[in-house]
Amino acid sequence: QVQLVESGGGLVQAGGSLRLSCTASGRAFNSYGMGWFRQAPGKEREFVGSIRWSGGSAYYADSVKGRFTISRDNAKNTMYLQMNSLKPDDTAVYYCATVRTSWTPGKSEGEYEYWGQGTQVTVSS
Repeated sequence: QVQLVESGGGLVQAGGSLRLSCTASGRAFNSYGMGWFRQAPGKEREFVGSIRWSGGSAYYADSVKGRFTISRDNAKNTMYLQMNSLKPDDTAVYYCATVRTSWTPGKSEGEYEYWGQGTQVTVSS
């Protein structure tokens, strides 16, 4: 089992920045690919980005490319989502997820084995 806990959400004005964290406990964090998803009110959950177990290049949804950056620190069992130039459309509950894989996980929810409870991000105009 892997437990994931997100933190860092909150209220920010448009154009501002936030950094989310996802801390894992349980099994060897450095064996797992990680992803971020979000769900806005009244909408389905959507892929934000993902990163392979070793870090390095991440894979992003077009809607956040150039504004969001995913990184991870395996020594701290933590993945980060740095969000810059935030827009009201970024308002959502943000979830982290993980799957045991040596590859960069994709954008399908079904790929992921474990999920956090989510953290709310609200961007005001």
